[in-house]
Amino acid sequence: MAGARGTGGAGPGGRLGPGQGTALLLGAVLGPGVLALPHLAAAAAGPASIVAWAALLALSAPVALTFAALGGRFPDGGGVAAFAARAFGARTAAVTGWWFYFAVPVGVPAGALIGAEYVSSALGLGAGGTLAVTCGLLAAAFAANHAGLRFSGGLQLLLAVLLVALLVAAVAAALPAVRPGNFTPFAPHGPEGVARAAGVLFFAFVGWEAASHLSAEFADPRRHLPRATVLTLAVVGVLYTGLAVSVIGVLGGRAAVSPVPLALLLEHGAGSLAGPVTAGAALLLSFGAINTYVAGGARLGAALARDGALPAWLAGGAGPARVGHGADSARVGHDADPGRVPHRSLLLLAVLSGAVTAAVAGSGLGLDPLMRATSACLAAVTAVGVAAATRLLSGAGRRTAAVATVLTLALLAACGPYLLVPLVLAAGAAAAGRVRVRSSAAGRGPGWPGG
Repeated sequence: MAGARGTGGAGPGGRLGPGQGTALLLGAVLGPGVLALPHLAAAAAGPASIVAWAALLALSAPVALTFAALGGRFPDGGGVAAFAARAFGARTAAVTGWWFYFAVPVGVPAGALIGAEYVSSALGLGAGGTLAVTCGLLAAAFAANHAGLRFSGGLQLLLAVLLVALLVAAVAAALPAVRPGNFTPFAPHGPEGVARAAGVLFFAFVGWEAASHLSAEFADPRRHLPRATVLTLAVVGVLYTGLAVSVIGVLGGRAAVSPVPLALLLEHGAGSLAGPVTAGAALLLSFGAINTYVAGGARLGAALARDGALPAWLAGGAGPARVGHGADSARVGHDADPGRVPHRSLLLLAVLSGAVTAAVAGSGLGLDPLMRATSACLAAVTAVGVAAATRLLSGAGRRTAAVATVLTLALLAACGPYLLVPLVLAAGAAAAGRVRVRSSAAGRGPGWPGG
């Protein structure tokens, strides 16, 4: 999954300029998923996975600019669910919340497994060791959130800088070893393979909606947020392009079979130290991303429970945030007392994450289906966000949002059978809403907000 969201302000008074904003947006977009995705993309499409990387970079531009425009016009930490409430009403906001909330117990084990595979590869721990490290990462993240501990913005930023440095070092060390012969045959699995690669690679491109989460932290959101977004796009584009080319050009067929491609690339420059260095970085980055997603997901679950989209008992320990209609009411995740932990929502995420981890360990499914299911849910969240922008923005912003909507819907189609995951979750959210409405009509409680 992508890196940290909403890490908070930086600088005096928490007011961000373009430079600090760029650093925080990089921390939101870059994450540990990129350590494993080159392997999964190469397995799906071979050298043609480069086409999928390029297509998603092209998609990122209108999506990122759309979220920057939304954040500039509506500076608010509420995120996509808040935009959905403004544009489409509380029911759509609830569905969008479900997609993100229930993607957490799928994506979090995926992030833990990424770090665990690098550690296991470096230390020779085997399958049992990989599972133990995965469980250890999950336990540490949930324990930290139970105690109310969250990484500060500075530490999240440090982890993002570490990942950038790792990617630059890996690409720089590997480029001299690129061999043209490794790019043939270019598309062994045809266009279908490229589409499958794009579906899993979306995991590396989520996080642009963080521009809206961070928008209120900018001193001048309308000017500074677009600048920071463009700079982030440029850095991400260079890093991902270099990584895609070097993985295929240097590793060839090994890219499709090795779960630790960056460790192999670093061997060209760091020798035997490459494995431990990459493993340590992957461990820290995985924990940072897991910790942030768990913290945000627990609070979102409590907010959804308060608004009737999830059972009311999950709201225990949270503040008064609501999702509703209108510019002033569409706010998600703002706690009156941010020090309080929504323990019941956190417990549900822990149980679900444990169940997913046990199912994967027992079935041997591996990382790929976890990342594809998470990508499908987050792609659906992104689609709602850019579609909302077509109603909330005007002029060039609306036209950009329309392009982003079309491209995101095309990417959703590339998710293939994994679209069943957000479809099932949408049906669950709709059913929960009908139950709340019937309860209200029978005089047993409040109806769906804004219904």
